[in-house]
Amino acid sequence: MKASVVFSLLGFLVAPSAAYVLGRCTVAKKLREGGLDYFEGYSLENWVCLAYFESKFNPTAVYENAPDGYAGFGLFQIRNDGWCDHGKNLCRMSCSEMLNPNLKKTIECVKIIVKGKEGMGAWPTWSQNCQLSDTLGRWLDGCKM
Repeated sequence: MKASVVFSLLGFLVAPSAAYVLGRCTVAKKLREGGLDYFEGYSLENWVCLAYFESKFNPTAVYENAPDGYAGFGLFQIRNDGWCDHGKNLCRMSCSEMLNPNLKKTIECVKIIVKGKEGMGAWPTWSQNCQLSDTLGRWLDGCKM
């Protein structure tokens, strides 16, 4: 009896935790509240589309690209080699600040990134999946904004 309780507790302790994923409409609302709707001319639909293709709406996502030596952080997979922590740190913040589900620091940083010469083109996933999409409106379907 004691052994089964111990094994049950051990199984609970080593079980992988679920990813922290936000709903599509929650992401849209937070991004709008953060001032991204038509920021630098990009509609809210563009931002929601980008968030989906970068992290599947997971604000705590971290992707490490070992061969190239960089990592992407948070909802928009902001790279540590130029925008946070290491390298140039153009957003002047720690990459770990990009992992907060309230998205405040993430939004601050993406505003800096999108003001650059590439705009949203700084994210290849936006160029590939969102830029020329004729279905961008679907990203806000059913969201009560």
